[in-house]
Amino acid sequence: MKAIRRFHVRTVLPEPLAPLGTLASNLRWSWHSRTRDLFRDIDRRQWEAVSHDPVALLASLSAHELDALSRDEAFVARVREAAEGLQRYLEAPQWFQSWTEQAHGPAAIAYFSAEFGITSVLPQYSGGLGILAGDHLKSASDLGVPIVGIGLFYKTGYFSQSLSGDGWQQETYPVLDPDNLPLSLVREADGTPALVSLRLPEGRVLRAHIWKAQVGRVPLLLLDSDVDGNDDAARDLTNRLYGGGGDHRLQQEMLLGIGGVRALRIWSRLTDAPEPEVYHCNEGHAGLLGLERISELVTQRGLTFDEALEAVRAGTVFTTHTPVPAGIDRFGVDQVRRFLGGDCGLPGVPVESVLPLGAEDYDGGAAGVFNMAVMGLRLAQRANGVSQLHGKVSRGMFDGLWPGFDDDEVPITSITNGVHAPTWMDPRVVELAQRYVGGENVRHADGWDHVASIPSEEIWHLKRQLREQLVEDVRGRVHDAWVARGASEAELGWTQEILDPDVLTIGFARRVPTYKRLTLMLRDPARLRRLLLDPDRPVQLVIAGKAHPADDTGKKLIQQMVQFADDPKIRHRIVFLPNYDIAMAQQLYPGCDVWLNNPLRPFEACGTSGMKAALNGGLNLSILDGWWDEWFDGQNGWAIPTADQSSSAAGAVMDEDRRDDLESAALYDLIENHVRALFYDRDAEGLPQRWMSMVSRTLGTLGPKVLATRMVRDYVTQLYAPAALASRARSADSYAQARELASYEHSARSAFGEIRVDHVDSEGVRDTPQVGDRIRVKADVWLGSLSADAVQVQVVYGRASESDELSEVQSAPLTHVEAYDGSRHRFEGEVVLSRTGAFGYTVRVLPRHEGLASAAELGLVVNA
Repeated sequence: MKAIRRFHVRTVLPEPLAPLGTLASNLRWSWHSRTRDLFRDIDRRQWEAVSHDPVALLASLSAHELDALSRDEAFVARVREAAEGLQRYLEAPQWFQSWTEQAHGPAAIAYFSAEFGITSVLPQYSGGLGILAGDHLKSASDLGVPIVGIGLFYKTGYFSQSLSGDGWQQETYPVLDPDNLPLSLVREADGTPALVSLRLPEGRVLRAHIWKAQVGRVPLLLLDSDVDGNDDAARDLTNRLYGGGGDHRLQQEMLLGIGGVRALRIWSRLTDAPEPEVYHCNEGHAGLLGLERISELVTQRGLTFDEALEAVRAGTVFTTHTPVPAGIDRFGVDQVRRFLGGDCGLPGVPVESVLPLGAEDYDGGAAGVFNMAVMGLRLAQRANGVSQLHGKVSRGMFDGLWPGFDDDEVPITSITNGVHAPTWMDPRVVELAQRYVGGENVRHADGWDHVASIPSEEIWHLKRQLREQLVEDVRGRVHDAWVARGASEAELGWTQEILDPDVLTIGFARRVPTYKRLTLMLRDPARLRRLLLDPDRPVQLVIAGKAHPADDTGKKLIQQMVQFADDPKIRHRIVFLPNYDIAMAQQLYPGCDVWLNNPLRPFEACGTSGMKAALNGGLNLSILDGWWDEWFDGQNGWAIPTADQSSSAAGAVMDEDRRDDLESAALYDLIENHVRALFYDRDAEGLPQRWMSMVSRTLGTLGPKVLATRMVRDYVTQLYAPAALASRARSADSYAQARELASYEHSARSAFGEIRVDHVDSEGVRDTPQVGDRIRVKADVWLGSLSADAVQVQVVYGRASESDELSEVQSAPLTHVEAYDGSRHRFEGEVVLSRTGAFGYTVRVLPRHEGLASAAELGLVVNA
């Protein structure tokens, strides 16, 4: 029998327990262990039954149980203390408040992302992008950075993963009821739900409610299209994360970007929160946010499209996360015309002005395609990759947008990702570190150089406890997974004997696209079996990961791994755990001795799972890709030798099978001859001293680097603050600079086609030049319609190859010294010879305007 109507009845807490409602609704509990302990102690068995969800726990308690709890004076005192602690956390000045007094940082920052991984209780993430976004918000909260997050609420999240009898991934989509989650509906003053609306083709209207999750000090606004008045297609738009494609995906991204800006305006109107000065677009999914902001400036401030574009770019930061073009959302030009043109067009934003923003109009680009990452870069004055190597890869990947510039001059910088220590460090690790390092130091960049003062035996014994904790968790998960696969209880006794808390434990868990190479370790099955079953120095593997529902190749890799691990002879030493999520990860990272990562280099943009393992005393065994490429120092883990194109002889492309054979063999060699040798090499007290030395070095060298608080501070100082200053400059005096810059850019784009360097000469070069000599460079330049102060002329110099290619490049300005017949100008300057070897130089002409963040920004250059 089905109900004809459904509504949600909320728990009414007795007055002494009322603060529990506030504590449960603020997601700070997800990283604050004392608050979690408070909820756990209400009813430990029920806490486990509701999967550590405070909202569900409170809803499960009867009025009688709540009344009894309210008369427990000791518990009520704990509730009061926890509530006061939360209030202090929310109100006390933090790093940002002291920093901004001198730096005049942004009043508010909007952080847009298609997914957010805050807690397993709110499953709105698929993998690394979402976890990174969640850690960004949590760390911003800890630092007092005034961020507001913008995303979508997916009613069935990503998916829940299980396995069939033969090991094939199966997906289910449990429906999430926002009334049962730590969310509140944003409402107008009269109590009605606040509503965002967008126009769609054929007269359709897309409406969305706004749910707010409170992430410590940071509000996270999630748009939900399951709204009365929407047609069925519109209601289903936010049903699944990364569900559907084509038109469905484009509409999701319209809601996220355009609708997200409108949600921000509603939020500011209802709460008096300052409107953001900086808009951070975390990957291209939210790129359309810039179009809505352009529309606002055209319709409300009277700017032209080009002027509004300049104003919007100044305050926009774009982060790219993918090192492969196939990972970028691309739509057909006709699609974009249909959804952003005609009656659907944004006021003041003609679709013919939109299309060039995403056009792949460069060598190697595809006609008729609208590229969301390309648009993101063109709509942002500041952009970054998520590791040093990824920044380099991105500069090469997108260099077509800046023709005439060397890749290292492409204006995409790097800020290496970090992880939120309070979320990912086991509480016992934090407790041990606090005893020796002190207070909050372990959660910030201070004190990590004192890690060496922690006795090795204490770290070793703690790691054994964490390994044992993981073993117990794995046994339960494997048992439940086999029941789901159709096994009977009678045949599952073996699941209580799998893994051993005294055996070297290697973890591998991540999404399962092909480039992450889940099955590289299976390249030589016989050799892997020998490693697992070695009687003296065995190894055990704990593996997890999800493949995208549409990725049959990834599912086949999972099936291969599962079928290998199903072998009764080895299943006590290797397990595949289905439904990898935050809750599983929080057991997995602390319990592993070694974290394995073997992607195809350089396709791992950053990767943060190894950072989480490192914070728990785990050692990394990884390909030199992403963050490991820059922070491996030869003593804090192991680097798997790489056979990628960049490292092979003469850059020759290597056969894929040959490459995988070489890298898997190198992996086996490292485990056999180095990793397990150190782990099992014990002194008279049974301690692996050399192993513990590496653990200590890992904590000391990586601890302060891998923190998301370091990452967020980098974003604030290197990107957010400059963007806020640029945005203020653009908008001052009724957007005078934005108007000037739009006019300048129009003139420069017309004129640069005429500019030429007519003649270059130098003085002071002796027959045998030596270090310290000065040469004077003179250049005659035809500027056409531009004046001399509208350009900068540079001498660019460095080490010259036999083909005259410059490397180790530097530049120096040339000064305008004379104008000839109106358009011809003389520029001169000096260069000091500061290195030996082959030297070469050239001259180039670049745009000059105070509103440009870099000389390469407009992609205009004339080289001699």
